[in-house]
Amino acid sequence: MQANPPLTPRIAAKGLSKRLASGSTMLQILDDVDLAIAPGETVAIVGPSGSGQSTLLALLAGLDRPTAGVVEIDGRRIDDLDEDQLALLRRAKIGFVFQSFQLLPNLTALENVLLPLELAKKPGARARAEELLRATGLGERLHHYPSQLSGGEQQRVALARAFGPSPAILYADEPTGNLDAATGAQVLALLEELRAKEGSTLVLVTHDKDVAARADRSIHLRAGRVERVEVGRGQAGRD
Repeated sequence: MQANPPLTPRIAAKGLSKRLASGSTMLQILDDVDLAIAPGETVAIVGPSGSGQSTLLALLAGLDRPTAGVVEIDGRRIDDLDEDQLALLRRAKIGFVFQSFQLLPNLTALENVLLPLELAKKPGARARAEELLRATGLGERLHHYPSQLSGGEQQRVALARAFGPSPAILYADEPTGNLDAATGAQVLALLEELRAKEGSTLVLVTHDKDVAARADRSIHLRAGRVERVEVGRGQAGRD
């Protein structure tokens, strides 16, 4: 089923399917998914648990490989790249935010944000890291370790780390899932602010209807297929 493709997609999936063996049977996780996402667009992937949302996100990011179908980023097919090529692509174009933060516990907030910048040999890495942490309200917490930060503060560090290399695409898997409602709303507002400033394309998995409604579009999955696509408040604001 076609998910309302833009004319010039940053991300495209064609006939995307994923099956996994379970004993003597095959489980169909995703089934013939087509979609296209435009540069700068915010898209939420939603649906009941077990509908394949996180699997779809992983396939679009090149973290997993499809059983069938094609994934393209900026017109370049990525599902047939080798691991070294995928690593280079992710380093150049993709940022990630996860529900579990995934900060390195032995590094400070500043060092966690600096790490991907230094690996990518970005000029002015320290200034960029400090700028982003101050933008997330953590200017006074640069030298604190993750264990010294609240959950909301850790997620803000994760946001700063993800946006550090100025990725063309940001994938977020339940970025507010481990936070209370108020803190989650603050983190989401910050995520939207950074995305708009950086011009990144944002694709996020969420079970929160309010989060999905703030996107330009929400793609609803059920049993591994695109059930429907809805326009959100983000697109209405653009129009």
